[in-house]
Amino acid sequence: MLIPGLYHRDGYSYQKGEAVRSSGAHSRLHTACLMKIRILLADDHTILRAGLKMMLNAQPDMEVVGEAQDGRQAIQEAQRLQPDIILMDITMPDMNGIEATKQIKKVLPDVKVLVLTMHEHDEYIFQALRAGASGYMLKEAADTELISALHVILSGQFYLSPAAQSVMVGDYLQRSRTGDEKDSYSSLTEREREILKLVAEGFTNNQIAERLIISPKTVDTHRTHIMDKLNLHSRAELVKYAMRRGLLED
Repeated sequence: MLIPGLYHRDGYSYQKGEAVRSSGAHSRLHTACLMKIRILLADDHTILRAGLKMMLNAQPDMEVVGEAQDGRQAIQEAQRLQPDIILMDITMPDMNGIEATKQIKKVLPDVKVLVLTMHEHDEYIFQALRAGASGYMLKEAADTELISALHVILSGQFYLSPAAQSVMVGDYLQRSRTGDEKDSYSSLTEREREILKLVAEGFTNNQIAERLIISPKTVDTHRTHIMDKLNLHSRAELVKYAMRRGLLED
């Protein structure tokens, strides 16, 4: 039985903290049934998950609906449970949290992800946000900050903890002083630098693969990583960058 003036969902009618369920000719009055924030925890530390679960379940508007101990399990549980938000660690076995976030956002774009980690390096923050995370916090944060961050993210905004903001500001100032290109180039591996030089010299992926005794697919993967790290978008930009860096002199 539907009652006029009430909000109906899943067989329940909500109004002023009451829930009425239809059951043929009879209706039963239930205790307040507020829609809680459904949370999935993804972290490989069992004790940490237990502490978070206890703290979050103590909140009147929150409920931990599932747990995962690695990235792949986080993807599986996210698809099965479809939570409102996932608390995601970065360093986990089998698959890291950044890759898991990327894959989850592809299939569940509306699910929010808040990265909760011990890593405070700027590159982790940038990678997490690029993967689709809506927030980034360090595990040293207070419980009250975490609760606040969850509400901020679920309202559609982004959240960076003060510690993460400090890291990003410090990175910006450092890049301003030393030059962004210098910092970016230092992030390349020796293999990536080698491939960057060969690409700039005009070698194709197949030619580079033969020269370095690796597969063309591996060359393409390295090339993608190079362009991501240097924020370049074409072969022409790679060549110009190499020329500015003096990589084509010898």
